[in-house]
Amino acid sequence: MIVSTTEHVAGHTVDKALGQVFGVTVRSRGLGGNLTAAFRSLGGGEIKEYTEMLEDARKAAIDRMVQNAQAMGANAVVMMRFDSSELGQTMSEIVAYGTAVVVRENP
Repeated sequence: MIVSTTEHVAGHTVDKALGQVFGVTVRSRGLGGNLTAAFRSLGGGEIKEYTEMLEDARKAAIDRMVQNAQAMGANAVVMMRFDSSELGQTMSEIVAYGTAVVVRENP
């Protein structure tokens, strides 16, 4: 599955747009992870526990978006974007979304 942040895929032609597609996940650190992150935030700098959680969440959101696109009959997603928000004080929602399309390689 080709996933592109651009409208066009180099060397390919879009034959059919199938519609919007998305994948969503909501993640929360456990109590131990939140306490570790809270102590780490006192010193400043990167909070690796949250960085890893958000990286994993983005991967899961893309995987779900790709599954939805495949179910629609797509072989690519164009104009892919991420959106995120906080739910409460401990949860993060990550959404990957784009347009499911059928592309063919140019001769």
